[in-house]
Amino acid sequence: MTAAGVFGTLLPGVPLILGLLGLTLRPADGGPRRAAAAIGIAGAALALIDAIVLLVLSTSRGAPLEAGTGWANLGGIEVTLAFSAGPAALYVALAVCAVALCVQVYSVTYLHDDPRYAPYAAQVSLFTGAMLLVVTSGDLIGLLIGWEVMGACSYLLIGHDRRLPEAPAAAAKAFLVTRVGDVGFLLGIAFLIAEAGTSRLSGVLAHDYSRGALTAALLLLLAGVAGKSAQFPLHTWLPDAMAGPTPISALIHAATMVAAGVYLVFRTFPLFQRSPAALAALALMAAITILLGALSATAQDDLKRVLAWSTVSQIGYMTGALAVGSPAAALFHLLTHAAFKALLFLAAGAVIHAVGTNHLSRMGGLREHMPATFWSFVIGLGALAGVPPLAGFWSKENVLTAAAHATDGGETVPAWAAWLVWVAALLGVGVTAWYATRLLLRAFFGPSRAYGPAGPDWEIGFDDARYRGPAVPHDPPPLMRWPILLLAVPAALLGLAAFAPGFRHALELTDPHLGVAVLLPLLLLATGAGTAWWLWWAVPGVDPAVALGRAGPLFASGFHLDHIQGLIVVRPVKALARVATATDERVVDAAVQGAGRATRGLGGLFAGAHRATLSGAAALVLFGALILGVVAWLGALA
Repeated sequence: MTAAGVFGTLLPGVPLILGLLGLTLRPADGGPRRAAAAIGIAGAALALIDAIVLLVLSTSRGAPLEAGTGWANLGGIEVTLAFSAGPAALYVALAVCAVALCVQVYSVTYLHDDPRYAPYAAQVSLFTGAMLLVVTSGDLIGLLIGWEVMGACSYLLIGHDRRLPEAPAAAAKAFLVTRVGDVGFLLGIAFLIAEAGTSRLSGVLAHDYSRGALTAALLLLLAGVAGKSAQFPLHTWLPDAMAGPTPISALIHAATMVAAGVYLVFRTFPLFQRSPAALAALALMAAITILLGALSATAQDDLKRVLAWSTVSQIGYMTGALAVGSPAAALFHLLTHAAFKALLFLAAGAVIHAVGTNHLSRMGGLREHMPATFWSFVIGLGALAGVPPLAGFWSKENVLTAAAHATDGGETVPAWAAWLVWVAALLGVGVTAWYATRLLLRAFFGPSRAYGPAGPDWEIGFDDARYRGPAVPHDPPPLMRWPILLLAVPAALLGLAAFAPGFRHALELTDPHLGVAVLLPLLLLATGAGTAWWLWWAVPGVDPAVALGRAGPLFASGFHLDHIQGLIVVRPVKALARVATATDERVVDAAVQGAGRATRGLGGLFAGAHRATLSGAAALVLFGALILGVVAWLGALA
């Protein structure tokens, strides 16, 4: 096997194998906990080194790395263990490994008193390996396996803290909602494989499909994308997934799960380029999601839910870039988003760990007590809003420029769909700046609160119900602080990689420019941030979201889409389940049980007859003979 084949196999294989090994450790303190931490950190670190080696190999060869061997034959279709990754895919793998390593190191301290830390660390390793399998698999069956393992791991990790009543419900909701989309995803993959006669991704992409059949398959794939990447209308699981530990929120939002759907479209984009209808559907989904996520984030009081809704919106930018024909811009924003969103969630975990509450209304004045965390938030929120020269500015500029160019026509996507993406993305810039500024002001400015058990604003921490914070908040300890500070570097500087010829060539980015097209987003950014700042200082201590008026509760509820889904989907399904249960119990079971009772009763009658006295038996025999005689006489007369 070639070097590419060996390293390509080890990239997802190492964290997957070490994750399975970690599951054999008993959840306990002491030795098993240290072993679990060592295994988890080693898996992410070795995968990171492997990804760097593969990136060097791919860059030196100037071509994608490929390797594969036969695995199984299913109905004449050969399934292979295949590795296929170019520089762009390896940059994504690098981001996945880097974020996973930061999460593993951060979790050692964050979950220092969690008796179930060992399975947690192992599940994080499995989660990482599954995402790497999605990124590098050259076979759709291998990609599907990674896709499904991620779904299982997300269920386990979101519901990790069993003491929180909302955690099991959030885990079940995430699993079920994403499974709805995965049904379509599975059907779409099956259709593509059956039509192409191969599960190798290269063969599937090269096959000549009819337009109608291809559009149907791609729309089915988009159902899976909407579920995994939390896009409208299957986005409702992601805000509730904040019941999981904060490091898991960072992993799901930054490097795995929600990024998987975007990356799937990126890998299969040659197929989407042949279907204007599929791209139009993707554009419509993206435009709605951008504004839905951004507006919903404006009125949240929970720090983590603000960030969760921002992820919904930012993933919409990526799917919008794909819809308007710019996979390079989508992938660039995926990479910068991985950096600044992982930074924001880990920094949010430091705040929650220090003050013991998720609620912005119970925060304030943390800038003086937590300076390192404050500046991390400044960088992360600035990148999220698109403040130049931070990373998010450059990647978002690419998305907006691509959408603006697509409005001129000439692309596969219809011009009207490109207009939808461009207008939604522009409005999203202003709204994002508004809620990012509001979050920063409410948490870090204003009067200091009295934190800790003795303070009037004390509330049990959402992540750790046993945690009791200090009376005076402070920056987190080293194992939590260093991952945050390290992530602040790419969140600030990764956008400048667009000027590096090698990176730009690998992602096929257009040359960066600062033309007139950038002025409008910057004006909207300044307007959004300035409005939130003015509202904060105009009425000190009052939440700027009060200015939303009656729209505030609507935005806070996510436009009641959860409730609407409950009415039109959940309740009818539950009613149908009750009918099916009642039918099974009262008809099917009753028939089976009734047949048994009748047989038993008839057997009892015959048993009674067999136990009759001699005189009674003789009378019965004579009576029977009489009956038979009458029947014979009647037959003769006929």
